[in-house]
Amino acid sequence: METVVKADIFFFISSVASVVLTVMFCIVLFYFIKAGKNLYQISEKLQDHFRESEEFVFELKDRLEDNMIFRLFFPPARSRRRAAKKDIEPK
Repeated sequence: METVVKADIFFFISSVASVVLTVMFCIVLFYFIKAGKNLYQISEKLQDHFRESEEFVFELKDRLEDNMIFRLFFPPARSRRRAAKKDIEPK
């Protein structure tokens, strides 16, 4: 009879522990999901800003290439034109 009482006490304690651990796991999982959503939103904003900065850099590059003073100090490379002509000419 004493072993049955001890077994009942053990199963009661283990049941309570499993419920408590499950609740704690759910709470931690909730915060991980919330943090994941925040990280996703941050990454989306960063991607948008990178796209905007990429457009700005390309626009700046085009403006610099069209600038006469820039072309004076950095003339266009001639080797690229020769390589492009070799690729176009039929053999």
